Amino acid sequence: MLVTPKVRMNRLFQQGKCLDVAIDHGIANEPDFLIGLENIEGVMRNLIAAQPDAIQVNYGQADLLQREAGRKPALVMRTDVGNAYNAARHREMWAVLHNPEEPILAALQMDAAAVVVNLYLIPDEPGIFRMCVENIGRLRQACDRYAMPLMIEPLVMAPAGQGAAYGSLGDVEKIVPLVRLARELGADIVKADPTDNVEDFHRVVEAARCPTLVRGGGKGELGAVLQKSAALMAQGASGMVYGRNVYQHDNPSRVVKALMAIIHQGASGPDALEIYQQG
Repeated sequence: MLVTPKVRMNRLFQQGKCLDVAIDHGIANEPDFLIGLENIEGVMRNLIAAQPDAIQVNYGQADLLQREAGRKPALVMRTDVGNAYNAARHREMWAVLHNPEEPILAALQMDAAAVVVNLYLIPDEPGIFRMCVENIGRLRQACDRYAMPLMIEPLVMAPAGQGAAYGSLGDVEKIVPLVRLARELGADIVKADPTDNVEDFHRVVEAARCPTLVRGGGKGELGAVLQKSAALMAQGASGMVYGRNVYQHDNPSRVVKALMAIIHQGASGPDALEIYQQG
């Protein structure tokens, strides 16, 4: 059978919708991100049992998913590492591919359904932006050769001193052009921050012109997260890529169940919260 990007996309998206649970945070070298991921094998077992559409990892943890037999979530593999998430501002900002010579070899070996890469826009840091564009160019070429879907994560980062170091912004006027650039560079899937005003998110979807998944960011109060998730789906999102808003909550499996109801069944925020509470 000829493998095309659509073949792998079909493993991610059910009727065009997807919940991708990201547990690739160890690559950031930031201790706060690891809260809830200390026992990564246990986290993976519980997530496989919860059955989201996909689980997003780095190469060094992909075996925990792929060694499991039977029905399981699709693998999304991160391909880059950088220093944009650390609490302290760095003298030099960088983002590099794990393997610049063969950037999706590991994803092919581990039977990934897609690969993901960052596109950072950080004030006064043009160097890291250029590195991201170069990374995407190498990935796009490799993805075309091997029919691998490419997920690009365009992030409009805050200036130093505004909230958490290099936290991302929800400014729609900045998100839309960066999302458009991600699509122009060849994104098959876009993973974008929610807009500050949820009702503006349809503009992000229109700029992406491909399946658009919402990035979760830091952990929030669960009722508010579910309410916002349902509102974003109503704006045209194809699903979510949530990490800390799953694995840092008390019962990640129930969070997955609640989010799957929103994404695949059209549940409202309050209905999803009730699903979580009932287990």
